[in-house]
Amino acid sequence: CCCCGEAAVGGDGGAAWGLYLRIDRQRLQCLNERREGSGALVFRAWEERGDRAQFVESDDDEELLFNIPFTGNVKLKGVIVMGEDDGTHPAEMRLFKNIPHMSFDDTAREPDQMFSLNRDLTGELEYPTKIARFSNVSYLSIHFPKNFGAETTKIFYIGLKGEWTEAHRHEVTICNYEASANPADHKLEQITPQTHFIS
Repeated sequence: CCCCGEAAVGGDGGAAWGLYLRIDRQRLQCLNERREGSGALVFRAWEERGDRAQFVESDDDEELLFNIPFTGNVKLKGVIVMGEDDGTHPAEMRLFKNIPHMSFDDTAREPDQMFSLNRDLTGELEYPTKIARFSNVSYLSIHFPKNFGAETTKIFYIGLKGEWTEAHRHEVTICNYEASANPADHKLEQITPQTHFIS
């Protein structure tokens, strides 16, 4: 069983890559980013993928880890990763689903899917996911463990393609039923009539 995916050229336009609108940006994390908050900038509209002023670069080594919470349930169908035409481009991508707040220690586990990446400067290479495995995702973690030989990894754009549905909240209701009424629970205040005299 091979867990590597094949890259395909992304033919359908920006509408399919709209999952960036469904990311809970307040809770999104990027571990080992050099500049705080820069990891969130790579998730944007497909039409804006060519903006090379916005990027994330790793800090201590070549690893980057994104923890991406969604505002509902997602059926993830594909991923695009854009980088430079040099050694800073990520060479491998590992996807994990529904593991909130992953750390680098957690990446030792088996990923739900893994891809060997090609250098992509234009955002045209799509890596299709195993849809059956990614059909009910509320939390996605993307781990880039290595690049093409540079000390740091640089990413300009990550596109997420798929379908979003609103999450259904199942709240537990606790009810207490009385077999017979307890009179102590139903005491009424004694009403004392007051008389007003008009003189």
